Amino acid sequence: MTEYLGGAVIPTGFDVPVEPLRRAAHYTGEPGCIAEARTFAARFLEQLRTEWCAAADSRADGELLLLVSELVTNADRHSNGPYILELEGTDSAVTVSVYDSSCALPRRYPKNPERVGRHGLEIVHALASEVTVERVPVGKRVRARFALKH
Repeated sequence: MTEYLGGAVIPTGFDVPVEPLRRAAHYTGEPGCIAEARTFAARFLEQLRTEWCAAADSRADGELLLLVSELVTNADRHSNGPYILELEGTDSAVTVSVYDSSCALPRRYPKNPERVGRHGLEIVHALASEVTVERVPVGKRVRARFALKH
């Protein structure tokens, strides 16, 4: 796969830019939202396999859902309002973005196997190839890039 104008290119000999698959869902924070977000991500990955012929192995299923769970759980626990899960994918990676209403940036604690809880961002960093956090007009966005293939 080559890069062209910031988008992926299907090597057909014509260099036609193809937009990544994008989906977003809004959650209120009511009970059950985290499970709904995991289901949304699982459907997205299946659609990516079908439409993009993504070669996501069985590891990707579990790890992507864990990544989504951790990011959505953090938004659920630390914001006072709804949050948005946005997924963007190609045949090689999925970018998971979670927007919430809190301006407080998440803290990554040092590794400590004796600490109970607060391992969410540590897990996200272990699963993702890149993690960024930034303030946005409505609060913050946490974005993690997940490689489908090792």
